[in-house]
Amino acid sequence: MATNDTNPRRIDVHHHVLPPTYKTRARAQLAAGTSASDDLSFLFDWTPEAALAEMDKHGIATAIGSISTPGVWFGDQASGRSLARECNEYMAEMGRKHPGRFGFFAAVPLPDEEGSLSEIAYALDTLMADGVGILTSYGDKWPGDPAFARIFDELNRRKAVVFVHPTAPSCCVGLIPGVHMAITEFVFDTTRAITSFLVNGTFQRCPDIRFIFCHAGGTMMPIAYRVAGWASRTIAAQVPKGVLYELQRLYYDIAGAANPASIAAVRAIVPLTQLLFGTDNPYVPIAATAMGTDKFGFTPEEARAINRDNALRLFPRLGA
Repeated sequence: MATNDTNPRRIDVHHHVLPPTYKTRARAQLAAGTSASDDLSFLFDWTPEAALAEMDKHGIATAIGSISTPGVWFGDQASGRSLARECNEYMAEMGRKHPGRFGFFAAVPLPDEEGSLSEIAYALDTLMADGVGILTSYGDKWPGDPAFARIFDELNRRKAVVFVHPTAPSCCVGLIPGVHMAITEFVFDTTRAITSFLVNGTFQRCPDIRFIFCHAGGTMMPIAYRVAGWASRTIAAQVPKGVLYELQRLYYDIAGAANPASIAAVRAIVPLTQLLFGTDNPYVPIAATAMGTDKFGFTPEEARAINRDNALRLFPRLGA
């Protein structure tokens, strides 16, 4: 399938934005966990115009922006609230300046309950965000933790889309010298986050949240039956319909996963309707997922579903 011939008008659900304030305030954290061979200086050259140029090369009609790890929470309530607000207003302005090209998942300082609830209301009701973005963990807590229950109850009431982006928990940064945490810990922490939602009953309690997990679900799919067997013996009350039922309702982007092993693993558990196109731009070049998707061997119908149609069910405004 040749991108230029078919013009798939992709919707990229995993597309990062680096507002100027964020670049300044998170500079040290952005470099955390890197090895001597890593060079993230290119992140500080990011602009909306550069993103649009890359999108146009690869048939992306709309990118839904989000703030990647380290997010907006660094332990200080006032700073977390102000950084979330500045990032969200910046992303909303991008959408106004480039109609139809950018949506966004609102950043929230999740460990700050009142700050998060306030920002959710402002972002969804005033800025018209497409959903809310969170990380897979915050220090020593994963998002299913009861400390965050009130926030997810509100998101469920709103039937919100929640984009869950990986990070590395405080226990696991720099475990192997020379290996960036994105290589191993991000996919492991996605699995931990999903497990935390299962064990705490969040998926059962909040059935109207539409969750998106990155990178084809991390390492969850290869161990899904292992988790399901354990859950049936120990946490059946939290997952009365079973682990596989809950996993099959979630959405997964294929950023960094347009390869035979990852697609086989996720397709063994999840219907095609739950797979979404995502790129991880600018941390990963758009071409990596775009070309991987085009060359994978999907049928035209499957490619269209992943590139665009599945996302339109979540974001119908993008089809107008």
